[in-house]
Amino acid sequence: MGRVGRAFSSVSASASSSETLSVPAPAQPSSSSADTNLNSLEWVSRTAFCGELFEPDVGRRVRLCGWVALHRVHGGLTFLSLRDHTGIVQVTTLPDDFPEAHSVVNDLRLEYVIAVEGVVRLRPIESINKKMKTGFIEVAAEHVHVLNAVRSKLPFLVTTADDAKDSTKEEIRLRVVKLIRRYLEDVHGFVEIETPILSRSTPEGARDYLVPSRIQPGTFYALPQSPQLFKQMLMVSGFDKYYQIARCFRDEDLRADRQPEFTQLDMEMAFTPLEDMLKLNEDLIRKICGPRTWSDQSPIREPRLLSAVLVDQCIILASKVQWKHNNLLVPKIVRRLCFSGMLRASGDQIKFIAGFPEIKGVELPNPFPRLTYSEAMSRYGSDRPDMRFDVELKDVSDVLGTLPSKFLHTLSSGGIIKAICVPSGAKSYSNSALKKGDIYNEAIESGAKGLPFLKVSNDGTLEGIPALVSSLDTTAQNHLLKQLSADSGDLILFAVGNHASVNKILDRLRLHVAHELGLIDPSKHSILWVTDFPMFEWNDSEERLEALHHPFTAPNPDDMKDLASARALAYDMVYNGVEIGGGSLRIFKREVQEKVLEIVGISREQAEAKFGYLLEALDMGAPPHEHDKRNSYQGNQQLEDLNLFYQNWRYCLRLDRLAMLLAGTNSIRDVIAFPKTTTAQCALTRAPSDVDPQQLKDLSFRTTISS
Repeated sequence: MGRVGRAFSSVSASASSSETLSVPAPAQPSSSSADTNLNSLEWVSRTAFCGELFEPDVGRRVRLCGWVALHRVHGGLTFLSLRDHTGIVQVTTLPDDFPEAHSVVNDLRLEYVIAVEGVVRLRPIESINKKMKTGFIEVAAEHVHVLNAVRSKLPFLVTTADDAKDSTKEEIRLRVVKLIRRYLEDVHGFVEIETPILSRSTPEGARDYLVPSRIQPGTFYALPQSPQLFKQMLMVSGFDKYYQIARCFRDEDLRADRQPEFTQLDMEMAFTPLEDMLKLNEDLIRKICGPRTWSDQSPIREPRLLSAVLVDQCIILASKVQWKHNNLLVPKIVRRLCFSGMLRASGDQIKFIAGFPEIKGVELPNPFPRLTYSEAMSRYGSDRPDMRFDVELKDVSDVLGTLPSKFLHTLSSGGIIKAICVPSGAKSYSNSALKKGDIYNEAIESGAKGLPFLKVSNDGTLEGIPALVSSLDTTAQNHLLKQLSADSGDLILFAVGNHASVNKILDRLRLHVAHELGLIDPSKHSILWVTDFPMFEWNDSEERLEALHHPFTAPNPDDMKDLASARALAYDMVYNGVEIGGGSLRIFKREVQEKVLEIVGISREQAEAKFGYLLEALDMGAPPHEHDKRNSYQGNQQLEDLNLFYQNWRYCLRLDRLAMLLAGTNSIRDVIAFPKTTTAQCALTRAPSDVDPQQLKDLSFRTTISS
C-alpha cells in the first residue's frame, strides 16, 4: 500500500489552490462535527513544530499537529492552544473567512488530537503573552482536522495554562544524556560499551534482584546494582576511557531519591591523575548547568562561516541564509535560537543558555569546593551537606561537660554534646512545639530521647529548660552564645550521645528548620566534593566491618598499617544536599584486594568462588595509575610497604538525581518515564504480578504463597 497522505476532511474550510499545501484528496466525510472520520486511520505530515514558531515566521504557511491544551471563546472568536513536544502555540479562527474551520474548532475539547493548517501572523499588541516562548505570534487556522477524540474522562489535566513550561521534566533528562554523550565522546574520546544485564551477585550494599535460569535449573542471575566489575575488566583488557549510560537495579527501601531501577553515567579511566578526573567531571557539570559564551576568538566570528555551528557540543545545522548582529554574521538557524531564548545576543558576544529554564545561567565555582568526610560530618552531620544556608553543628561539650546528670555520663562514656543555632527560631517555635510538636517528633524519629533547647531572649539572656538554664552561670552562658554566634531571638537545639547518633539527629533537625523557616534561598546552588571517606563502617546487626562504598575501592597508602581504620581513595559530588555522583580509585593488585575482602568477612576461598575471574585478571596486567611509585610487587613484601597500588579511576553520576535537581522537583519519580511507586509497583502495568503456573514449572519453581 502506498504512503497514506490524507490530512484534512471536507469539513475544513478550503483555500485557493495557490495557497493550500499539496495534500491528496481526503475520504468523504460523514458529518461536519469535530468527530468526523474518527473511525478512519490517517497519518498526517507536519511542516512545523508548535514551539518553534517565532516572529521571523510571520507570513509562513504551516501545518501543525498536536493536542488541544486550552480552548476558549472571546469576542466572537475561538482560540485554542496547540501543544506538541516542542511547546505551545496559539491558534485562532477567522469565522468570516473560514467558517467551517471555525465550526470544527468550536466543537473541540481538551486533549483532542488535531491537525491545523494556517498562516503565522503577529498577535495584536494587547494579546501578546511574554510568558510564552511563542507569545508574539499566532496561527490563523484555515483547515482543522480531528485525528482522534477524547472519549474517556481524563484522570488529570495535562496542561492548564498558556504559560505552561515548554520543556517537560523528562525532556530535561534526555537533554542531559545527549550532552553527556557528546562531551565524553567528542571532547575526551570516551568509548561507550554496554555491559551485561544478566550477571551474578556481588556485594554492593543492597539486595539483588534475582532472575532464575531455565537452562540451568536451580541457579540464578542477578541484575546489576552497577557495572562494577565488568568495567574493571575492560580496563584490564586495555581500554583507556570507558563510559556507559547504565541501567542499575537495587532491591532496597525506597525514598524520594531512590527507585528499584535507575540510571547512572558510569565511567572508568586508566593512567589518570585524581585532579584530572575531578576537573573532567566538574567541567561536565558546568556544561550542563552553566552558559557558554563566544567572544572575538569564537568560531562563529570567522569570516568563512562553517555550515555547522558548535553550540556547547551540540551540532546545529545551519542554513545558507545569514543574519548580521552588530557586525557578526550568524546563520539563520542561530537567529531562530535567539528568538527562542536558547541563544542570547549581547554586544559582541553570543551566549548559549543551557536548555534547562529552571537553572539557566548558573555560575558554578571553579574549582568546586572540597570537604573531607570528617569535616562534613563535624560541621553538618552529613556526608552530603546542603550548604545553601549557614547553620552548622558546634561541639559544646566543653561548655556543658561540667554540668551534672546525663551530660557528664555521656562524655565519660566517649559521647559528645553538639548544638545548632536557628536564626530567629525562638519566635517561630513555641515551648509546646519544642516539647511535643513536629520539630520534637523529628528529633525523636531520628533517634533522640528528647529535645533539649534554649532560647535567647531580647536582653541576651537564656531561657528554656529550667534545669539547663539554672546550671549555666553567666560566664558559661556568654561562652555558649559566642561559640554558637547566637543573637537575641535565636533558638539553640542540642543533641547528646555518641558521635553518629548526635550527627544524625542534628542533621535532620537542621534540614527540617531550614525548610520550615525558609532559610534556603532557591536561587542558590551549592556543589562540592566530599573526600577521604572511611574504607569501612561497622555493621551493628551483623557485628562486622563492611565497605562504606564497595570492597574494590583502594585504601589511602598512608593508612596501610591499619586497613580497618583506613581512609578510602573515594570522593562524592554533592549538589544542593543530594549526592549526584561518586567515584574512587581502584585496587589493581591481587594481594591488596584479597586483604580488603578478608576485612569485610570474605575469606580467600569465598573470594575465589565469587570473584575468581577478577582476581585472576589482576594477575594478568591490570594497568596501574600513572602516579604509581612502584613498578612491581615482591611476593613476600608486607602490604604496608606498598605506596600507590591502585589501578584506575572510576566515577558514576546518578542521572535521575541530577535531572531531579535541574527540574526543580523533590523526587526522581518526576523525571523517570513509568516510575515505580513507593511500594515498588508499576502503576501502569501493575507489575510485579502473578505468572502462569507453566512458566514457574519451566523454571522448576512452585509458589507457596496463595493469592
